[in-house]
Amino acid sequence: MTSIPASDDTVTSTAISPETAVPVEASETSNAPGASGSPGAPGSPDAPDPTKPAGPSLWHNRDYLLLMSGKTTQIIGSGFATFAVPLIAFALTQSVFQAGVISALGAIGYVVATLPAGAIADRVDRRQLLILCSAIDFILLASLVAAIATSTLTVWHLTLVLFFSAIVASFFGPAEAGGIRQVVRADQMGSAMAAVQGRSAVASLVSGPVGGVLYSLGRIFPFLASAVGYLVVLICTIFVRGPLNEDLGQTKGTSAWTTLVEGMRFVWSVKFLRTSIGIFALINLGFNGMMFALNLHLVQIATEPVLIGLINAAAGASMVVGSIIAGPLVKRFPAGRLAVVGILVAVIGGTAMALSTEYWQYLMWIAIAVILIPAVNSGLIGYASVITPSKLQGRMNAVLNLSGVAIAPLGPVLAGALLAGLNVNLAMGAFAVLFIIGAIVFSLYKPIRSIGKPETWEKDLVEWPPRVS
Repeated sequence: MTSIPASDDTVTSTAISPETAVPVEASETSNAPGASGSPGAPGSPDAPDPTKPAGPSLWHNRDYLLLMSGKTTQIIGSGFATFAVPLIAFALTQSVFQAGVISALGAIGYVVATLPAGAIADRVDRRQLLILCSAIDFILLASLVAAIATSTLTVWHLTLVLFFSAIVASFFGPAEAGGIRQVVRADQMGSAMAAVQGRSAVASLVSGPVGGVLYSLGRIFPFLASAVGYLVVLICTIFVRGPLNEDLGQTKGTSAWTTLVEGMRFVWSVKFLRTSIGIFALINLGFNGMMFALNLHLVQIATEPVLIGLINAAAGASMVVGSIIAGPLVKRFPAGRLAVVGILVAVIGGTAMALSTEYWQYLMWIAIAVILIPAVNSGLIGYASVITPSKLQGRMNAVLNLSGVAIAPLGPVLAGALLAGLNVNLAMGAFAVLFIIGAIVFSLYKPIRSIGKPETWEKDLVEWPPRVS
């Protein structure tokens, strides 16, 4: 399955990034963004110091490159395992519905841990948290490898590994997102996010066909490759020198519950952010559901694993192209208008895919659907990171991620249930309707269209806590 990634670059399903925040309306904060005295304004604590050097270019930023390299290896390895999960679940149960339920139960772990994970990511050393998460996931995948090697793998073992691995991923995402924002200048965030989209595209490109080949060679190999990926990201993170937090002492001075509530208040205080949670939930459910239905259908009719993987490859190849053009597009066009165009293209491709009856049509339309998604996410994720104070990065990502993860378990369950009683076109069509509705609301919502170019983002940095007039 392909991915239109969230902050943690998951390749378990296709999802419009929930971190696609848009401009904060001045009326929703104590001061208009960028106003005198607000963060980012001259003389404010968060304003850039003109006497300090600008810092290294993005591609000479050692810590950024280490974080990117490690995570890229990890998500490619995870893509192999993710690809193999429905196949091995179906092999264990011989039921598309039960295979969907297993995937859903794994996703529940992410739902349960998302909000507390964001708070913890802002309260502890993010570098140490990333190291710990990588080590735990390596152990989990190693246990799965051992069970497959000894022919002792059970449905419960697979489900528990998926569940706890999802919990770990909920910590990894906000920690890495906050860490990248800490080591990258505001004016470089658009390019940095374009690179993040590029790594996701590469993962989608190779995870399917290579995962299919690995699975054909032996069920153990996709999960072994995933374990190695976590080992690599662990090593890369160890060599990160700079701090990945700001205001850690201040955050630690409050209780965990207060920290969590503060993050939720921050998102809820901005009208668009709280509204976007519902919009993206609808979009994610629609697009994710279509992809789950398609992949489960291909598994059900005994399609060769390599051919199933080519669905990912088609999307991945398209997203590689999209990630190459994402940086220039974000620099040239306002991110809001670019997002609207990208979502409309995704609607056209997704709807056509739901109506398709031939394998080659699936390949063509999924490629068209995702071509502009790297540019969409580059602009909107970059904007969201820039306007959020450093101390709130983890919690902002976690709360907004909820728009994707809260409905994540519904995708595989509904897809499996629909396929059990309907043909693949009707099953995908039901999800396409949800996707279309969400996309229409997304496109018509005015604050989205008002996002400017990267050079304008920093002036919108939100003051938190807001000053009392």
